[in-house]
Parts: sequence; structure tokens; C-alpha cells
Amino acid sequence: MALRHAVLAALLDAELSGYQLAKSFGMGVANFWHALPQQLYAELARLEQGGLVAGREVVQDSRPNKRLFTVTEAGLAELERFTAATAKPSFLRDDLVVKVHSADHVDTAPLIAQLTERAGFSRAKADLFTGLLEAMRGSRTEEEFLRRGERVGPYLTCLAGLAYEQVNRQWCERTAAVLRERQAARADR
Repeated sequence: MALRHAVLAALLDAELSGYQLAKSFGMGVANFWHALPQQLYAELARLEQGGLVAGREVVQDSRPNKRLFTVTEAGLAELERFTAATAKPSFLRDDLVVKVHSADHVDTAPLIAQLTERAGFSRAKADLFTGLLEAMRGSRTEEEFLRRGERVGPYLTCLAGLAYEQVNRQWCERTAAVLRERQAARADR
């Protein structure tokens, strides 16, 4: 996947400025694709130049003018091609996992602290996802929303983010506990 597909997906629901895109990216698409705001602005310019998004100038009285972007028919066709193509398997690239792999040969105290911090981060992200899911489905049950909701794509990707953060938190907590036990056992010798 290229950043272009993530930007196109983020623009499906609304006409957004670059600033709004960066904010919405942080709340939704960033769960599966990370990009800095300057990367998003540059990608919007490339997408507009390629005819995949259309931009329009909005004149504002008390603020600088802004550009709003929407996905064009060509952009939807690009998303259609992207969706139809076989997805490549994902690979985990995580410094913390490499550090844990080295646990038998290093001081584990800093590692335990990092695992504890990551578990807290994952807990907070899981809480955020839970709130987003509740907001998307409103008063409906999840089953009802999934059967009849207008847009289930963002909901389903949010579910993936929630599952990832829950598993990540559990792994971090268990790994930290194992390392603490081993550290205590070594101290007792």
C-alpha cells in the first residue's frame, strides 16, 4: 500500500482540508498507516496533480484561505484497483520486540519499564478505539450496525486497531511479568 491509498481512503467520507486530513488521519487511518502532516500535504498535491483528488479554494474572512479536497472518479477507480489487488502479508517491525529477543543478555530493568509504558499506551489506544466504535454505532448494537450501518469500513478497521492494541497490551504485560519474575529469581540466588 502506498500513502496515496490511505489518503484516498481518508477522504471518502468528507471534503477535507490538509489540516483536517491530518487530524482525521491521526484518529482513523493512522491506525494502519502512519504519516507526518508534511507527508500528507505533499501527497495531496501529487494526488491533485494526478487527477485523483480535486481541490477547491475556500475564502475565509478572518483566517487564511484554505483548500478542500475530495476524491474524484479517477481516485475511486484507483481505490477500486487497489482493493482488487492481492494484499501483501504484513510484517512486524518493532524495536521493542527486538529488545525482548535480547532479554537473556541485557539488563532487563529498562526493558520492563518500556514494556510497562507500551502496555499503558496500548490501553489508552484501546480505550480510544472503544469510544470511536461507540460513537460510530450510536444507540445500535454492534451486530445491528454491522448489518445495517451506512459505512462499516471505518468501523471494521477500528475493530482491527482495537484487537491489535488489546493483544499488544496483553503481550507487554505478560512479558514484563515474566522478566520481573526472572529478575527476582536471579536476585535470590
